[in-house]
This record gives sequence, structure tokens and C-alpha cells, in this order.
Amino acid sequence: MAFEGLAERLQETMSKIKGKGKVSEADVKTMAREVRLALLEADVNFKVVKQFVNRVKERAVGQEVMKSLTPGQQVIKVVNEELTDLMGREESKLEQAEKPPTVIMMVGLQGSGKTTTAAKLANYLRKEKNRNPMLVAADVYRPAAIDQLNTLGKQLNMPVYSQGTEANPVDIVREGVEQAKAENHDYVLLDTAGRLHVDETLMEELQGMKDAVQPDEVLLVVDAMTGQDAVNVAEHFNEQLSISGVVLTKLDGDTRGGAALSIRAVTEKPIKFAGMGEKIDQLETFHPERMASRILGMGDVLSLIEKAQTNVDEERAKELEKKMRNADISFDDFLEQLEQVKSMGPLEDILGMIPGAGKMKGLKNMQVDESQIGRVEAIVRSMTKAEKQDPKLMNASRKRRIAKGSGTTVQDVNKLLKQFEDMKKMMKQMSSMNGKKKGKGKGGMQLPFMR
Repeated sequence: MAFEGLAERLQETMSKIKGKGKVSEADVKTMAREVRLALLEADVNFKVVKQFVNRVKERAVGQEVMKSLTPGQQVIKVVNEELTDLMGREESKLEQAEKPPTVIMMVGLQGSGKTTTAAKLANYLRKEKNRNPMLVAADVYRPAAIDQLNTLGKQLNMPVYSQGTEANPVDIVREGVEQAKAENHDYVLLDTAGRLHVDETLMEELQGMKDAVQPDEVLLVVDAMTGQDAVNVAEHFNEQLSISGVVLTKLDGDTRGGAALSIRAVTEKPIKFAGMGEKIDQLETFHPERMASRILGMGDVLSLIEKAQTNVDEERAKELEKKMRNADISFDDFLEQLEQVKSMGPLEDILGMIPGAGKMKGLKNMQVDESQIGRVEAIVRSMTKAEKQDPKLMNASRKRRIAKGSGTTVQDVNKLLKQFEDMKKMMKQMSSMNGKKKGKGKGGMQLPFMR
């Protein structure tokens, strides 16, 4: 999960100062030292760390904190604002040409995920922005890149312009853009050649392509997992090509977050998108303020709402809500809800978007076992329609049949049935408490994929 290590360290540090009614310079100094260590361990550029910590210290001992009614919370506000500034303050939107098509040139090293990202971005433009993009295969040095882009194009039912491996890349992009104009595409994405490392020949060729088509955006694709190397690559490409923005890939696997926190400060160019998984639709607009909020454990409600709006059927959700209020939910409904939640992404990431979830009893040390979800689904799918509607029908022989059909044990089936009944009871209690003062619960119910 992105920023996991850094988030844990910073949240622990912030919790020590949050409740303080009075914050001394010594408190700020201690906090700053811990923040500095956390950032360095997260592989953030040391110059960036120094500037960040100095800025936080300077503001944290200023009038806005010392004279406020809640100094501890004001310090956290300062850290949050500085983290947001570090990553770019606001979402950076894609440039748009006055006269179509808008030309986006994708550049980067081999292995950064450039070809896949070009297809992901084209898919994003069509799906989220209702655009009509075209892809251009201009990586003639890696034959597999052209095949890969063609395969992705077929998968997306999207046109790919290609001249094979024998043509000149500069001619390919020039003629590709002309073709996009002729076919009335409003965006054209150029997948250019990468190298194993930054070299003069690569840069000269990319500069030639840039001069030929005058792109509206030059997006550098970098692998977030490479940490400081990603920052160095970004610096070199920016010096040579004057990039307009960065796309970070594999951010979902980067538990440290050093690249995301350093690139903007070092290159002064915005991070525009983040790849959060391998699937073609797992490309997200990069929101600095939301990312800072998630790092500090404040949640990310806006992203959670957007995910829900994209993946959940609103009418069906209303029907399910009514059933849940009446504790009238069946295993069919449960399975449907599970599918909708799964479509929103990894469950740990979703929990990370809920403000304060990390501090809630039962959730703080909770791990989500994604493999268990498949087991739960198998058990439910092995039930008959009547059993899904009325679990009270379950007797010993039915349970044995379900266990055998789902490749699980009778104990697993019993456990799921109990948890399902507990969930219905909890819904009933919550419904009856509507408008009344909430009483103390006996402890939270755990779903079968939480441990």
C-alpha cells in the first residue's frame, strides 16, 4: 500500500503532539527530528527533507500556532499544508490544444510502464472525459512495445497508428498526428522509445520528435518503486526535454513514497497521474491535498465518493440501503455488495480513505485478507437460491454439501453463517437506535476477510 511505512511513522509522531494544550519550542524540535527521520527513511531527497523540516519548524513556532486554542491540532494542520505544498498544492490538469488534436508525448526509461500507461491514459480520457483518443506506436527499438500497444488498443477498441520497426520514429509521430487530425481524434498519445538508462542518443531522438510535432504535454513516466533513482531520472529528462508533468507508476506498491514526495520539489513539474495497479482502469488523477491527508491518517473522503460513484449502481445501492435498514438482507444481496466493494479497489486502500479508520478500535491493527474473499464467495455461490434467501434452512447435510462444493470446511460455513447473522443483528440495532443516544456496543463484528 502506498506510503504505508511513512504514514505509520508520521501518524505516530503527530499523535504525540495532537492533544497538547500548549506546544513548546522543545516539543516542536522533537517532532521535527522525528519527521526528518521518517522522511529520510521513506527515501525522500535529503535537500527536500531539510527544506520541508525547516519550513514546518518555522511555522510551528509562529503566532498562528502558539496563540491558537488548539496548538497541537494547529501543528498537524501546518504539517498537512506543507506536505500538500511539497507535492504540488493542487491537482494539475492536462493541457488542451486550442485546435485538436491535443498531442501528448509519453517518455521514460524501459521498464517504467510507459506503454501500458499510454493505454491507461487513453482509456481515462475516453471514459472519464468523453474524449476520442488515438495511440501512436513510435518505439521501434523494442518490437514487443508495438505488439503490446496493438494488443492494448484491441482490448480497448481504440485505434493504434503504427509503421512497424523499420520506419523513422520522427516520421511515425509526425504522420501519426496527421492521421489523428484526418480522423477527427481530439487526443493523440505518442508511445516513444525508452532505454535502460538516460543517454545522449535517446535524448536527441526524443528532442527531434518533440520539435517535429510540438506536443502540448511531455509526460515523463517513472517507476515510483525506484525511489531516489526515479527522482534522478526525472531531473535528467526535465533538463534535456523540459517535461510538462510526471506520471508515477506502481505507486500502490511503493510503501515508502520517496519519489512522490521528492519529484515535484526537485523538478518543479507537477505529478499529474498515479498508476495504482496493473489493470487498465487503475490510473488516478494525482491530488496532492488528498494524498497528504491520507498520509497523515485524515482519510480521503472525496476519492472514496468518486470511486463509489464510478463503481456502484446508485439505484441498486438505494434498494440495498433500504433492505439493510430493515435487516432484510439476503446472501444474494451480501454477494452483490461484496462485488461492488471489490470493484472499488483493494479493501485496505478503501479503509485508508475513511477518516480516523486507523484509530478505530478493531481497525487499527486489522489486516484485510483478500484471499479470504474468494473463499466467502465460493461458499455463498455453493448455496441454493432458497438457502441464500433463508439461511435458517441450513442443516448438517446442507452445510456438508456447501463445504464440499466450495472447497472449504463445515467450520468455515458455520463461521460465515454466524457472522452473517451478527451483521443482521447489528443492522437491526443500528436501525432501532436511529434518533436515540447510541449505547455502548459489545465489540465490533468482523467480516470473514478481516483478521
